[in-house]
Amino acid sequence: MKKNILLIATGGTIASKPTKSGLAPSITPAELLSYVPEIAEVACVGEVQPFNLDSTNMQPAHWLEIARVIEEAYEKYDGFVVTHGTDTMAYTAAALSYLVQNSPKPIVLTGSQKSVYLRDTDARRNLADAFSYCASEGAHGVHIVFDGKVILGTRAKKTRTRSYNAFSSIDYPEIAVMRDGKPFFYIHEEMPDCGPHFYRELDDGVFVLKLIPGLSSDIFDYLDAHCRALVVESFGTGGLPAYGDWEDRLACFLQMGKTVVFTTQVEREGSFLDTYEVGGKLRGLGRVLEARSMTLEATACKLMWLLPFAAEDEIEDLFYKPVMNDIL
Repeated sequence: MKKNILLIATGGTIASKPTKSGLAPSITPAELLSYVPEIAEVACVGEVQPFNLDSTNMQPAHWLEIARVIEEAYEKYDGFVVTHGTDTMAYTAAALSYLVQNSPKPIVLTGSQKSVYLRDTDARRNLADAFSYCASEGAHGVHIVFDGKVILGTRAKKTRTRSYNAFSSIDYPEIAVMRDGKPFFYIHEEMPDCGPHFYRELDDGVFVLKLIPGLSSDIFDYLDAHCRALVVESFGTGGLPAYGDWEDRLACFLQMGKTVVFTTQVEREGSFLDTYEVGGKLRGLGRVLEARSMTLEATACKLMWLLPFAAEDEIEDLFYKPVMNDIL
C-alpha cells in the first residue's frame, strides 16, 4: 500500500530558475513533482509551500513554521519530505531534530546543487530517493537524504559548495545508502515507543564566535548586551587566548547567568578542553560546557531549543543529554 507523504516545499536551488541577478526560487511543489513522475509509484503526495526562500534567508521563525506544518498534518500523513536549499539545510535538520522529537514517522530533508528544471541535475534523483526512503519500513525521525546518503539530522554538515556529494555525516556513520532507489541500512535505529513530542519555541539569542589570532575581547561589549548563550569556535581541542583580558570577560559573561559552549573549528573528532592549559583553566571560570563531537549546527540549534524552557541550573544536564545521537 502506498504511503501518504506530505511534500513541504521551502525553496532553495532545487526550486530555482535564473533571474538577472542569479538563481532564485520560483518553482511550485506541483512543478517539482512533475519532474519526477516515479514518485507516484511509491507515495500518494500532498503539497504545501509555507514559503519560497533561498536558504540563506532561513531564520528560526521558519524552522518553527515547518515544525508547525508537520504537527498540524501529523495524523494525516505517514511521513514528510522537506525540500530545502543546501546552504542552511544542516541547521534546519538539526533544529527540526529538537523541535520534533521521538517521531515514529520520518521527516526527510533534501535539495540539490542544481535546479530540477535542468537536464544535468542531481535534483531528480535526490527527490526520488527522499520519497523512497520516507516510504520505507523502519524510517523515522529527522534525516537528510542527499546524493544517495541518509544522514542523521543532528550529524549533517555541508562540506562542498558545488559537488553533488555536498553533505557529510560528521563523527557518526551514515544511517543508510540508497541503492537502486531503495535504502540499504547500515544502522537500524530503535523506533520510539512514545511520541512525537513537539516544541513550539526557540530563542535566537545565541552567538557563534569564531576565534582568529589577534581577535580583541572587545566583542564582549556586544555579547554582554545582546546574547543569552555563546558558542566559541576555538582552535584545535579548545581553549582561549591568554593575551588581553579574554578570561576576565568570559568570567563576567558567565556570572550574568549566561551559557558558554566551547567547540572546535576542526571539522572532525571534536573538542576536549582539558588537553591543554589554555582549555583546562577555563573550568575555574564558571560553568563552561563543551560540544565534544557535536556539529556546530547542532550545538547552536540545541541551545536555541533549550533556552526558552530550561532553568539556568538545568542547561548543563540537558545540553549533555543526547537527542538523536547529537552528542556521544
